[in-house]
Amino acid sequence: MTIIEELKYRELLYAVTDEELEKRLENETMTFYFGADPSGDSLHVGHLVGYLVARRLTERGHRAILLIGGGTGLIGDPSGKSEERNLLTLEETMKNAESLAAQARTILPNATIVNNYDWLKNYDLFRFLRDIGKHFGLNYMLAKDSVKSRLEQGISFTEFSYQIIQSIDFLELYQSHNCRLQIGGQDQWGNITAGLELIRKSLGSDHKAYGLVIPLITKADGSKFGKTAGEAVWLDPKRTTPYEFYQYWLNLDDQEANLRIKQFTSLSKEAISTIQEAMRETPHLRHAQKAIAEELTALIHGDEALKQVQKISNALFYNDVKGLSLAEIEMGFKGVKSIAVDEDIALVDGLIEVGLASSKREARTFIKQNAIAVNGEKVSDEDALIKKVSALHETYSIIKRGKKLYGVIKHQ
Repeated sequence: MTIIEELKYRELLYAVTDEELEKRLENETMTFYFGADPSGDSLHVGHLVGYLVARRLTERGHRAILLIGGGTGLIGDPSGKSEERNLLTLEETMKNAESLAAQARTILPNATIVNNYDWLKNYDLFRFLRDIGKHFGLNYMLAKDSVKSRLEQGISFTEFSYQIIQSIDFLELYQSHNCRLQIGGQDQWGNITAGLELIRKSLGSDHKAYGLVIPLITKADGSKFGKTAGEAVWLDPKRTTPYEFYQYWLNLDDQEANLRIKQFTSLSKEAISTIQEAMRETPHLRHAQKAIAEELTALIHGDEALKQVQKISNALFYNDVKGLSLAEIEMGFKGVKSIAVDEDIALVDGLIEVGLASSKREARTFIKQNAIAVNGEKVSDEDALIKKVSALHETYSIIKRGKKLYGVIKHQ
């Protein structure tokens, strides 16, 4: 199938600016660009789909340019925003740009990475107004969805001008890199078409460029994709550990997993159909979730990290935490309620302190029912102590109640 047909199958195509694009993508090598404003120092999984579409294009032989918006990031894109962004300093923007570029290289290792600050900084006010601003009519700009949606709440001239400034990027890359295509999210349609308009008006109607936009990825309830418990799932392992990243995909519900396996993996249509059939027959084995989690964890964090998180997952599933390293314990139990102690502590008190029991009476009942394990070993003694000498790596005692509830004692 053509790349456009593949994107449609994977539900990753919202629109193209010209139907001719499909034929051109099949018959020639095209340079395209994909942009990211460095409003933060890390991408999250909500950003990931655009990079994966760019990766699919490179796998078909097309050349990728990743544009980091060091210049546009100083302005702030109003697209998809209900209020004005907080403006960053140049130093903050450049630092964020370096972080995003490093993350992007793991997904698009052969991409050319550029920073639009390098050319935008050369525009003075008069050049901007005479060479660029004259090509944009006010009615044209007001008709953009990113502007119309903000008129009632209010939009500053700074953000209003964003579409013009971003259009300079397309013109610059068209001229310097023979870039003929921009891809972006659904909310970038107005910015992309502004770039096409600037190319046409600046260089002439015989200069042809294209846009391709990806649908907004949302959950079934319409909420933003890429968050768990209200927090973004980051690509930066310091903010979201590889284990948390892996678990995010593993915990998708079945309906969502059947869609995300098309959007977020490189598996063939045939392989996806096989997995979806297995999901219908044995959904408890979470075939689709595992396929997504494994491919993306390896892509973003590497094969060794994938092995590590699978080791942690198996240890927790089979209650075999003794084989985990200190780093694996800290990764696997990040976010689990824990307490620090300076001396040995009674198990019944430990259960209460880490929230696994509401009273000593309840704690003793759980112990009698054989529902408590410490460091993978069942405990039946109501008077048992949690001792540092028995702690894993002389640091952690892992308490488990039932099949899934954990608490952590950290020995000082």
